[in-house]
Amino acid sequence: MTAPPSSLLGGLEKTNLRQQALAALRRAITTGELAPGVHLVETELSDRLQISRGTLREALRQLQQEGLIAAGARGRLAVRHLDTADVRDIFEVRSALESLAARTLAGRDDRDESVRELEQHIRLMEEASEGTLDERIQADLDFHHALCTLTGNRTLVHSWKSLEGSIRMSIMYAGVDQAMSNMSADRHAGIVEAIKTGNAAHAIHAVEEHMGETTRSLIGNGS
Repeated sequence: MTAPPSSLLGGLEKTNLRQQALAALRRAITTGELAPGVHLVETELSDRLQISRGTLREALRQLQQEGLIAAGARGRLAVRHLDTADVRDIFEVRSALESLAARTLAGRDDRDESVRELEQHIRLMEEASEGTLDERIQADLDFHHALCTLTGNRTLVHSWKSLEGSIRMSIMYAGVDQAMSNMSADRHAGIVEAIKTGNAAHAIHAVEEHMGETTRSLIGNGS
């Protein structure tokens, strides 16, 4: 199976082509336009993006590092396919990382500053609810990235960023409708409220509950 025609994978402007190609391909994979299992044919993609095969290969290498694509038989690159075990593992690690972030922020005397920034991200998620699927996914990811970044723990942020490609893919695991439900701003507000209390245990519980509910919605209770 080869990649279908696509509006997201149209021609690119001639500035910073690698980053543009990377963003376009990432969006196409995240939104399901390039579905799991689709083989990525360099000649087709370079023509559609109107970039050189060398620039395309650089973007593909980055996507492979992010876990969005994988090499199969004979080294052919294809969009990665997640199974239920992968999704469960991703959310277990996310829960551990973001629980640490929430605990750290809740324990700070200046946590009100972090709360205000996270509340702003909640508002951006609400605004994105009227936008495209890609905009909603990005707003959701921005909230969780901010949760980690506000701790100032660079190792924590690096660990979360290394999972971002897999997180993007897991969001769409159960389809668009379920993804939309999981990205509701209301579901994220509880994490912010728990941090606001200053109770670390409460903050950890809020994150674990959030991740647990999302996992169950994606793979079901019995998977």
